[in-house]
Amino acid sequence: MKIGTKILHTGKETDPVTGAVSVPIYQASTFKQASLDKPGEYDYARSGNPTRGALEEIIARLEGGTHGFAFASGMAAISSIFLLFSAGDHLVVCSDVYGGTYRVLTRLFNRFGLDVSFVDTTDLQQAAGAIKENTRALYLETPSNPLLKITDLAGVASLAKEKGLLTIVDNTFMTPYWQRPLEQGLDIVAHSATKYLGGHSDIIAGLAVVKDPNLAREIKFIQNSFGAVLGPQDCYLLMRGIKTLKVRMEQHQQGAMAVARWLQEQPGVKEVYYPGLPEHPGHMLHKKQASGFGGIVSFRMETPELARQVLERVQIPALAVSLGAVESIISYPLTMSHAAMPPEIRQKAGITGDLIRLSVGLEDPGDLIADLAHAMSSI
Repeated sequence: MKIGTKILHTGKETDPVTGAVSVPIYQASTFKQASLDKPGEYDYARSGNPTRGALEEIIARLEGGTHGFAFASGMAAISSIFLLFSAGDHLVVCSDVYGGTYRVLTRLFNRFGLDVSFVDTTDLQQAAGAIKENTRALYLETPSNPLLKITDLAGVASLAKEKGLLTIVDNTFMTPYWQRPLEQGLDIVAHSATKYLGGHSDIIAGLAVVKDPNLAREIKFIQNSFGAVLGPQDCYLLMRGIKTLKVRMEQHQQGAMAVARWLQEQPGVKEVYYPGLPEHPGHMLHKKQASGFGGIVSFRMETPELARQVLERVQIPALAVSLGAVESIISYPLTMSHAAMPPEIRQKAGITGDLIRLSVGLEDPGDLIADLAHAMSSI
């Protein structure tokens, strides 16, 4: 089946007990056991829940993995993955990583002796040069947040296998509809499922998927021990959101392409970042490893003052943290998604006061463009 069909036919689309075409919400904290000698599949809901189990199997199948894991947030998923490592281990991480990931690595996991180097992973030589004797993994975003840089997934996978390292990629921007990194040799895929997979700005959730059974057992142990699991109500809403992923991602992309092309022609805009544009430096590589370009457009205004003018004058997009929802969301990485980064690190990564990130929603692209034109009208 093609991915658009597989989204709706995962093997978990009906309840095996009643035939209901929606997985029930098992709102239970514990499960009665038949006997001491024959415990059931479920005992305590932190360890497993049928609603969560259905979601975990769905995301595993969509990503081409064997095991999926649902967490209470994207950061809970990412942090649980980082718990695979020990004091003294070293990670190589892409330089313009999401600010929350930067924060947890530099202000929490550093307390436990985890060492991190932030490099431009779009340059595989830089990534290779950052590897040390104690390096254990490479952590990527592609496209990255917020500059939409493209890293060569197959190239990183090859480098990691040569060095005996794990590879982890945040696939939030693309979702398995557009990109499936496990199929290209990576080890772990993470999602902030709050974003496109949920798609409606009504849940906080995180997911992880692996292909290797031994790695799955390690993450399952961490998930159960650490306990940052997703509740059954949110699992249900996330499964419901995934059902419309194909049509939403197609519409997000259509709108993003129209907005990106329009932005290229505006006098107050000095740079547009969207991998769907032929001018994007990672355009051809992205086309090779993904089947679509997504719904995020970042752009720089001529000055920070003009950027603030646009942010304050637009009417349709919500000025807010987050992305990937049915409604357009416009944000200011400097003070929102990457506020946790020290100013000098933000500057080095190119996250400056002139930068705007726009998550293009499902509105008519013409209306979004007219709104942006009005916000820029005095420029």
